[in-house]
Order: sequence, then C-alpha cells, then structure tokens
Amino acid sequence: MKEQILRVGIVGTGWIAEKAAITLRGLTECEAYAVGSRTKETAEAFAAKWNIGRAYGSYGELIADPDVDLIYIGTPHSHHFDVTREALTAGKPCLVEKAFMANARQAQEILQLAHERRVFLAEAIWTRYQPVVGMVRQLIAAGRIGMPKLITATLGYSMGEKPRIMRPDLCGGALLDLGVYALNFVRMFCGETESEKSFVSADIVSMESQCVKSKTDMDLTNAMSIVLSNGMLANVQSSAACVGDNIGVIAGTDGNLIIDNINNPQTITVNGPDRTYVETIHVPQQITGYEYQFLACRQALIDGLLEPREMSHAETLYIMQLMDDLRRRWGVRYPMD
Repeated sequence: MKEQILRVGIVGTGWIAEKAAITLRGLTECEAYAVGSRTKETAEAFAAKWNIGRAYGSYGELIADPDVDLIYIGTPHSHHFDVTREALTAGKPCLVEKAFMANARQAQEILQLAHERRVFLAEAIWTRYQPVVGMVRQLIAAGRIGMPKLITATLGYSMGEKPRIMRPDLCGGALLDLGVYALNFVRMFCGETESEKSFVSADIVSMESQCVKSKTDMDLTNAMSIVLSNGMLANVQSSAACVGDNIGVIAGTDGNLIIDNINNPQTITVNGPDRTYVETIHVPQQITGYEYQFLACRQALIDGLLEPREMSHAETLYIMQLMDDLRRRWGVRYPMD
C-alpha cells in the first residue's frame, strides 16, 4: 500500500456494492477509488451516483489500475472465483464477499494461489470484523453467564423467488446467503478466550441437519444441530422463505446473552440466573457495519500480513467445507461442484 488511505476498487454494481460505496464514503482512512462493471455505462452510472473517480467497463481494467490498493469483490458468490483468481494473479490484494466461493474446492485453489503469490486475501464476512465479537467473548470470559452450554440462532428473510436464491448456477439457497452467518456465529462464540485478542474455536464433534428445498432443489429453509468438543450444543437455522427473529442466544449455567441480530448485532442483553435482567450493552455507532472489514484489511496491509487477523484463511476454508458437507447431505448441487 503506497499511502495511508486505502484506495478500494469495487467489482460489481449491485446492492452489496452500493453498501460498500456508502461505507467507504463515510471513512477517512479508506476511499472508493474506482468501480468496475461488465459495461462502461453501468460503471459510469454507479461512479456518478457514489462520487467515485474512476469507472471501468470490465473487471480486468479495474484490476490493471496500478493505483488500486484493494479489490473488493461484490459480485454474487457464484462469480467470485474467476475475478478473484485474475486479481491475485495480477498481484492485487482482495476482499471477497461472503460466501467466499461456491465450494471448498474453489476456496482451496484460491487460497493456495494467494499463498503462492504472497498476496493479501480476505473473506468479507462482516460479522467477524465487528467490535461486538470481542465484546461478547469478553463477557463470556469474565464469567458473566457462567459456563456456556447452548447456542441458538436463527436468520431468516422472506426473499420470494429471487434468481440468486432459486437458481443453482447462482449458488442459490439459504445456506451460502444466510446460513453462513449462523455457522460463523457458532464458530465465533463456541470456544475459549485465552487472552484479550486470542480465541480458539471448539472442534465440531458431530452435526445433524434438515432442509426444505425449492422446486429448483435449492435449500430454502435449513436447520443444523451441532455438538462441540467443549460440551456445548448449537442449534441454528436459516431461511430464505420467512421472516425470522434473527436472534442469537448464548446460554450458560448462570445466565444468558441475547444478541439482537446475528447478521448485524446492535445490542447484547445480559441476563442472570432465572433469566433476571442485568443490563443491555449497545455496540458502537456504525456507518453500515461494513467499515470494520475495510479498516481491518487496511491495517493488515500496513502490517504486511497476507490474511486478516479477524478471519483467517483456515477458518474461511473450514466454513466452506462445512457448507459443502451440508449440501451433500441435502442433495443441493451447483454446476461448479
């Protein structure tokens, strides 16, 4: 990185790319420097809307811009592989939207390429980077709820028949779009905090699951029951077919923590024995919640790292392998499998 300001090139012009542009506009340490789309007209319209200085009519042109410090890949996850490979081959650091890739095979290949080329690479699973992660871990480590024993979490949105949910070629279904957050919720909080910044996730001993599929054989609603090596049980579910409460609960021997929205937590409610209310803790004010992943990438690049501290490559691959295993059990397949 040539300067302290992180110059981000946005790949894609959809809703998720707009959220990235809004976020970057609110930061002083990072900026939306350029945007790339499949057509010049679309890129120019996006650039004009969000006051972005450079617009490219192809992803390759954006990647070739020597002034871009980080490529943010905001296309559907079905299209992450090719553009990420092109960027890494060109030596460009990448922040890739969740789900990281379509499957673990693609993830392994991309991670290997990043390691071989010694190019920074990160998964943009925004919940991993938010301050609430450390806040919850410290509450658990401080013994505020005793010994954690059970996690429950739901994430559901009524999405109708959106193509990216219904179509196998777009890696449809609830799992890669929503279930990935539920699995990350388990991995973030089922474990031990060894120090202020050191957390070790518990191993998964066994996992059972169910899903209800669409007429196109994509998983619309799913449920997973997970047993962990530290004696915890996690029951999590996701759905693209209904409006969920989106609440996460970490239950311990002396109380519980209620996280109001596992997709973007705003409050943590602490309850004591017999569910007696103790306090509500608010997370720091956000721009969108995406800012933390951009700031984490900036710091990692300044420090010369090849992966962010908040979401390791090993963890990204582990989650992809979990989702591959679940899809195999459900008979949910994509053309790129």
